[in-house]
Amino acid sequence: MPQPFGWIAAKGADRYTQDKHAHSKERKMSNADLETAIEAAWEVRDTITPATIGATREAIEETLAALDGGTLRVAEKQDSGDWHVNQWAKKAVLLGFRIKDMEQQSGGPQGGGWWDKVDSKFAGWGENQWRAAGFRAVPNCIVRKSAYIAPGVVLMPSFVNLGAYVDSGTMVDTWATVGSCAQIGKNVHLSGGVGIGGVLEPMQAGPTIIEDNCFIGARSEVVEGCIIREGSVLGMGVYIGKSTKIIDRETGEVMYGEVPPYSVVVSGSMPSKNNVNLYCAVIVKRVDAQTRSKTGINELLRD
Repeated sequence: MPQPFGWIAAKGADRYTQDKHAHSKERKMSNADLETAIEAAWEVRDTITPATIGATREAIEETLAALDGGTLRVAEKQDSGDWHVNQWAKKAVLLGFRIKDMEQQSGGPQGGGWWDKVDSKFAGWGENQWRAAGFRAVPNCIVRKSAYIAPGVVLMPSFVNLGAYVDSGTMVDTWATVGSCAQIGKNVHLSGGVGIGGVLEPMQAGPTIIEDNCFIGARSEVVEGCIIREGSVLGMGVYIGKSTKIIDRETGEVMYGEVPPYSVVVSGSMPSKNNVNLYCAVIVKRVDAQTRSKTGINELLRD
């Protein structure tokens, strides 16, 4: 597996030999049982409130705990390369809003706080939980409950929303945002100010996905369930949504919603009506895994 950055080898993950789920609650129900319970709860979601107790509440809480501990994820890559979305897990995230009431959360400047119904992932953590989790969380990073952070991840002051999955060896740099249910692969670099869009609704929409060994340049945005395939490099300020034209400079092919593996992408423009140029993303080159692992990011982005 290529390692795109010298600093971002898998050493961080290897340093921790404990089970990655040591800090999560013991599972009582299988995923199949949870799916059945969540689908049933979804059909009567208007009746679910903070006062709801019993099997419905237990299923919602256990599903959120499974997402939080990484034993369940909203989307999983299949052997074919396709991503399977567990829509029922997204439903559980939405149902989680219904079983909790608003409450004051302390820790703000000058004795202030916040008013929310989603707990911090780190609520109640002590040294044992931090050591078991095995990732680094710099002061002022925010991770909401039900997001999974793998061992070896580095979180600079950033925001990771509920239901997201951030895999081992990844750097989430300063002011980067990982949206709800987004899937971030191994050894990814999300540079400063990057936005990875969240997708909870519409229910049928898939999450935004950044596969293994990708580099996302500063202030870039990937949203609306788009997929950046393995080993790709996005230069600074590249914006990709479902309607963004992605043009291969060599072939002229136009694609939407997905960047092919090992692509090097920069911002560009192309002519439209009345001599007006519109924004597009341009694949300036494609490299193989060996070249990707040995070549610096700046060199790849030079034309």
